[in-house]
Amino acid sequence: MHKRMRYQIFSDATADAYPAMLDGLPNVEIIPMEVTVDGQAYTYGPGGDLSVEQFYAMQRAGKFASTSQINPMVYRAAFEKSLREGKDVIYLCFSSGLSGTIQWARQCVSELSEEYPQRKILCVDTLAASLGEGFLVREAARRQAEGMEIEELEKWVLENRLKVCHWFTVDNFDHLRHGGRVSATVAVLGTALKIKPLLHVDEQGLLKVMDKPRGRRKAIEAKISHMRRGWLPEMGKEVIVGHGDCPEDAELLRQAVAENFPDAQIHVGDIGPIIGAHTGPGILALVYWGSNR
Repeated sequence: MHKRMRYQIFSDATADAYPAMLDGLPNVEIIPMEVTVDGQAYTYGPGGDLSVEQFYAMQRAGKFASTSQINPMVYRAAFEKSLREGKDVIYLCFSSGLSGTIQWARQCVSELSEEYPQRKILCVDTLAASLGEGFLVREAARRQAEGMEIEELEKWVLENRLKVCHWFTVDNFDHLRHGGRVSATVAVLGTALKIKPLLHVDEQGLLKVMDKPRGRRKAIEAKISHMRRGWLPEMGKEVIVGHGDCPEDAELLRQAVAENFPDAQIHVGDIGPIIGAHTGPGILALVYWGSNR
């Protein structure tokens, strides 16, 4: 039994927190999210009806996807269960730079705080996405296991969230174009030149195109170069390689990290539909503690 289990950590399906990531740590409640693929609504996350494999198979068949914010009533049902059990609540939310869902969460927290004045109910913007969010959630659960109290944990997340570096490359421009993140002209030119756009989540939690390496090898080199400039192993040697239905590319990146950073403790995980809806299959990510967010 973990120490001081007087509060419950929540996150959302964007975090892509695969079971091994949280193995041996206090339970983290993951709130599912809605994804629409080719006009059909699905739920991704615990109890959902959409798997990562199904999602990317549909995308590879030419179907585009979109995502929805979490309904306030979903938040209420999730948080209230823990509150009724006498637990405080801390929710580590998907980046406000990529979704407005945190506004609904804060509204729910405000209402529940009036109804449960004896409980602490905290909502924290992770300014992170996908496995970057999951990385931060895991570190928070680790600190809960060590006995960190809820207010301390909130302060720790706020102080350290911008040290979670996440760099992504995207296989093609189709889904970025469909979501309005790049123009049709840029998409056509980028595809012709075999550009693999390098994106990162910036200090405002926004997804930004940072570079345009040509080809898979250059894309991997670009990620390694960024990690070399900023890695902070003293904060933690865990490194996550994430991928959207491209395990061969993930293995190449894993090998490159292992060769360049022998001390790194590398984990490989899936990037799920919430970010995948906007980037498409073939997304490849590198997440680490660093000084070059």
